[in-house]
Amino acid sequence: MTIIHKHIDDIFEYDGSQINPSWAFNEFGIYGSSIITWVGPVNITPGNLKDFADVGLEIKSNYMINFICEFFDCQPANMRIAYLRQRLIVMIFREVLFEKGIVSKREGDDIFVENRKLSISIASASLSSMKIHFALNLEDKGTPDDVETIGLFDIKDKNGNQIFNKDNLTELVNDVAGRYIDELETIEKDISKTNLL
Repeated sequence: MTIIHKHIDDIFEYDGSQINPSWAFNEFGIYGSSIITWVGPVNITPGNLKDFADVGLEIKSNYMINFICEFFDCQPANMRIAYLRQRLIVMIFREVLFEKGIVSKREGDDIFVENRKLSISIASASLSSMKIHFALNLEDKGTPDDVETIGLFDIKDKNGNQIFNKDNLTELVNDVAGRYIDELETIEKDISKTNLL
């Protein structure tokens, strides 16, 4: 499986409509499986909610890094595989945090640092593809009042220095996307070289 990663420099809002099938093709002309990343606010409108548990809740933030992943390799699309791939990108990001000396906790598909929520995520499947939205707060601003949140730019090392900032954000995004693509492509290679009796 070939997966294209494209980082968009433009800032725009994630409102939930981007989880719809073939968004990357319709917006950017990208065929096939892809990961689109960009920085922007999140404000999911009620009509675009995919998780029944989120009905009636506010899902918003002023400043997040967004990942939209879409996969066409499984036909028909498989919701279970979509959720497994969602958990994989969450765990890869936790691996990156660990390498930076940041202690985090995972509850399902959510990442917490200092017992404050860092990420949001949803997986979905349509007739044609599997999709994942994974996003991380960059700052603790504009998030729901009833949720304790933290942003990547709020996290400090033991000396009080900022670990992530605007200068290294693209490097972080490329690292996470690259590791994720490598994991998925390695799985495909392992399947192809396994001798089935």
